Amino acid sequence: MAASFAAQSLLANPVTARVTRSKVNGQFFPVKYVPRLQRNGNLPVRCMAAEEEQKEQSSTPITTPPPKAQPSPAASKPKVSTKFSDVLAFSGPAPERINGRLAMIGFVAAMAVELAKGQDVFEQISSGGLTWFVGTSVVLSLASLIPLFKGVSVESKSEGLMTSDAELWNGRFAMLGLVALAFTEYVKGSALI
Repeated sequence: MAASFAAQSLLANPVTARVTRSKVNGQFFPVKYVPRLQRNGNLPVRCMAAEEEQKEQSSTPITTPPPKAQPSPAASKPKVSTKFSDVLAFSGPAPERINGRLAMIGFVAAMAVELAKGQDVFEQISSGGLTWFVGTSVVLSLASLIPLFKGVSVESKSEGLMTSDAELWNGRFAMLGLVALAFTEYVKGSALI
């Protein structure tokens, strides 16, 4: 079809050639013949291929394909992997969230016990805090993993002020705060407050 269009445009337009020259290093060289194209609206041009296509289309019945069913919004969302190795992978949804949640609870609990009893973090761990830490870690990890293994993503449940990004950043700051609290109390040799 493109070849017939090119042939028609050459036949429909009269060509007048000009010689142009280019000055290179002080010498004149003929570049090439450049056609001057003029439009001639009086000359009708038809394509035989288009006429044949129209005849074929008119002889066959026109059938329109049925419209495709629109997928529901739930079906268009990508599936979240529920494999154990994907959920607990290094870049998976569980590790940083669980560690951040544990750090948030641990930082608040460490500060509360320090304010109430005057014990530093290491003293809290040695006087029964380790069993509380293990018990809290198991309960919180299971509570965090159950929705992930059911295929519910954290981002789907984040709205308004409590977004999944805010939880990630709060968890990161809590992890840093807990490490800084333990390091400061170790260097100081006593409770921070």
